[in-house]
Amino acid sequence: MKNMMTKNSFCDGLFIQLTGMSGAGKSTLAKKVSKELQDRGYRVEIIDGDVYRENLCSDLGFSEIDRRINIQRLSFVGKLLARNGVIVIMSAINPFEDLREKIKNEDNRARIVYVKCDLDELVRRDVKGLYARALLPPGNPRRIEDFTGISSPYYEPANPDLTLYTQHETTSECAERLLEYIMGEIE
Repeated sequence: MKNMMTKNSFCDGLFIQLTGMSGAGKSTLAKKVSKELQDRGYRVEIIDGDVYRENLCSDLGFSEIDRRINIQRLSFVGKLLARNGVIVIMSAINPFEDLREKIKNEDNRARIVYVKCDLDELVRRDVKGLYARALLPPGNPRRIEDFTGISSPYYEPANPDLTLYTQHETTSECAERLLEYIMGEIE
């Protein structure tokens, strides 16, 4: 990525919803692009679904209702920050197309970026061992229930603003495309 330092760069704010299955690369891309934007002088905040689940959303489980509440809380924070001139990158699975579209329609700063990776590749990567546990037979005490893409549905975005194919593109290529997209939206 090109390093174009500018001091105190300002924008009207932007709220990027990075959506995709567990292990697709959302957090990795958010961190890489955030650093580049900060190096250019922009105010950036990452709202990582895993981090917020330990704090703001620690009272929630993984039922559909709890997942929806989780995303509503995260997006409330994201829209508030974006309204105050921050580039917000929300890295959360958010499996619900209707909820992603609702968030986008409620705020003209909100965008949907689909971090796409096929299930077979996600199972192959399985850095955290989550897919292996989700695929265990019913009744196994180590089995993860309500796992998105296995025992709970993930609805692909119908009309994302950008799709990043992490199975076929390198992390650097995806990060560069995301950065270019964000710069195009704020300039």
